[in-house]
Amino acid sequence: MLEERLAQIGKMVDPESRLADIGTDHAYLPIALVKEGKINFAIASDVAAGPLNNAKQDIEQAGLENKIETRLGSGLETLKAEDRIDTVVIAGMGGKLMTNLLETAYQEGKKYPTLILEANIGESLVRKWLMDHQYEIVAEKIIEVAGHIYEIIKAEIKTNKHDLSEQELSFGPFLLKEKNPVFIKKWTNQLRYYQNLKANLNKAKNKDEDKINKINDLIKMIEEVLK
Repeated sequence: MLEERLAQIGKMVDPESRLADIGTDHAYLPIALVKEGKINFAIASDVAAGPLNNAKQDIEQAGLENKIETRLGSGLETLKAEDRIDTVVIAGMGGKLMTNLLETAYQEGKKYPTLILEANIGESLVRKWLMDHQYEIVAEKIIEVAGHIYEIIKAEIKTNKHDLSEQELSFGPFLLKEKNPVFIKKWTNQLRYYQNLKANLNKAKNKDEDKINKINDLIKMIEEVLK
């Protein structure tokens, strides 16, 4: 059984995809998807040799060496054209690092039809990168697992740019429509955080007016969404 976060990512993978799991750790996701017959080819890639060896052992134990390949290296540089990868999963890293890895690949002409991304911080950076590179967000999910809140974004490359509003970039176009209890919880907490931050900044001898104004804008935007 996959833990909830990986299970939700797995649900977003289309049947028959040729999958690359970047930062795979134990290769839990590709193993589960191949076992349930949803896909029959995957690359499990990681920058660290230790986790990749764990993945190798788990793949061998599952008897799936002929369907899941392991690759050692950074980001998407381990992927080759002949792999015919159509779906890339990147989960569990910051949005800045994630977009850097995607940008490096994009500059090398590596474009993948479907991206499934779960950033643990900086989700708005991820949405902006997708928008700027002609990806359309087609699904989003926000979940809470063991006190951590995760946002999962699925995007597909299109021929033209799909513009998102400031609100959609910050909160997610689908999450904004749904506003489920986890979404409300996340942003209520964020609101409290910014309100405290503003109070502290206002106490400072030399006030950073620029920063205070930025935080005021954020507070206003969150309040509007939570209304």
